[in-house]
Amino acid sequence: MATAKLMDYDKALELYEPVLGFEVHVELNTNTKMFSDAPNPANEKYHAAEPNTLIAPVDLGLPGSLPVVNETAIRSSISLGLALGCSIAESSRFARKNYFYPDLGKNYQISQYDEPIAYEGSVEVELEDGTIVTIPIERAHMEEDAGKLTHMGGATGRIQGAEYSLVDYNRAGVPLVEIVTKVIVGTEHRAPEVAKAYVQTIRDIVRGLGISEARLERGNLRCDANISLRPRGTEKLGTRTETKNVNSMRSVERAVKYEIQRQAQILADGGTITQETRHWHEDTGTTSPGRPKSDADDYRYFPEPDLLPVEPAAALIEELRAALPEQPVARRRRLMTEWGFTDLEFQDVRNNGVLEEVAATIAAGATPATARKWWTGEISRLANAQEKDASELISPENVVALQKLIDAGTLTDKLARQVLEGVIAGEGTPQEVIDARGLAVVSDDGALIAAIDEAFAAQPDVLAKIKDGKVQAAGAVIGAVMKAMKGQADAARVRELILERAAQ
Repeated sequence: MATAKLMDYDKALELYEPVLGFEVHVELNTNTKMFSDAPNPANEKYHAAEPNTLIAPVDLGLPGSLPVVNETAIRSSISLGLALGCSIAESSRFARKNYFYPDLGKNYQISQYDEPIAYEGSVEVELEDGTIVTIPIERAHMEEDAGKLTHMGGATGRIQGAEYSLVDYNRAGVPLVEIVTKVIVGTEHRAPEVAKAYVQTIRDIVRGLGISEARLERGNLRCDANISLRPRGTEKLGTRTETKNVNSMRSVERAVKYEIQRQAQILADGGTITQETRHWHEDTGTTSPGRPKSDADDYRYFPEPDLLPVEPAAALIEELRAALPEQPVARRRRLMTEWGFTDLEFQDVRNNGVLEEVAATIAAGATPATARKWWTGEISRLANAQEKDASELISPENVVALQKLIDAGTLTDKLARQVLEGVIAGEGTPQEVIDARGLAVVSDDGALIAAIDEAFAAQPDVLAKIKDGKVQAAGAVIGAVMKAMKGQADAARVRELILERAAQ
């Protein structure tokens, strides 16, 4: 794949105005799928199931099987629409979107077309410096997910060069809400940052509602970014590309910036932009062509004949409206004040994507400072190294237990990091890891004094210096004792005992 020429980002923004649009797919965490009673792999209980074990006749498109709408999915979709400031349709209906899906057995997708469940809304997103940007929402509609293809025999795991593909139908029929924005203008040089903040906000909303696990790395939340450029001073929109299924916040930001630079160079060279899907490559930070982007007519939508219109009662809508949580911007500002964080400290939490984990850890009994320290420090470091979401590594309850062991003097910070690694490795709770590995701090003064006396015997000159008032020399003895104790001693207590022994 040839490397595309890229224009300098600032130069691209001098010549062209970026125009954005986003389609975010949210997998709902209902117990069962959208149109069948098969378990839903987007629910935490089932996500690790073996391939092709969470299926029903409807998911496979078997003759004679009929869809039945998941009521909980309807309620979740309405709640999400309300949280996005949308109007809820008195009547909406499903349609068949005809398209060849090798991983959707019936070769069409049940979706919504001209009558979505929610329409005409907006959501506020907050940038890192506190700037608020309002994103206009065109619609949020219900549909089902397709399955998953695994390409075998190639060097890259992609379809290019693969010898054959395996189909897993577990995900086929998972309930989705697709959130479609209107055209977004005026973001200028902050377009990539706005893209990232928007997806973060959608994630915060659906997690706050409790309707999705919203893990990008698992595909619970997927963003398609539409990007086009238009020359400065013109009104006509440029030709857009749609970068598909970008699976991390950082990648959303990078993909938007890359497409702006790529398209700007093509236009400046006198070329034209092809309306197409683009695949994002995390390893190279580039996009590559997918397929020509189809228009609605190409999908031959028609009303789904096996499903009645969805007509939610006004009382249900008001019930769900009354149950809405705080909007993300308001909640973040309240939490920052309650926790006593500075702007930089709170932004550190947000940038690491651990706001909910910090909140849960504080609720479980940790102080705000210690919760932030663990989640933005060692846990995030290990999560990045393992390319996982931090919440996958350890529970808030175990973080609290770990900190309590430090506060009680059972662990030093260094030992606690070893215990953390054991918990993450699946060795049990912090106390179980301590017991199994023998990592508790040596609190027996007798054992510590014996090690101190041995160190003094090996370094008599150090003892003489301490007796002469040069207490900084105690560092050498502390190091020797810590080595003898295999790091399982409280350095502060060792220092106290050294000075006491030297004074005798």
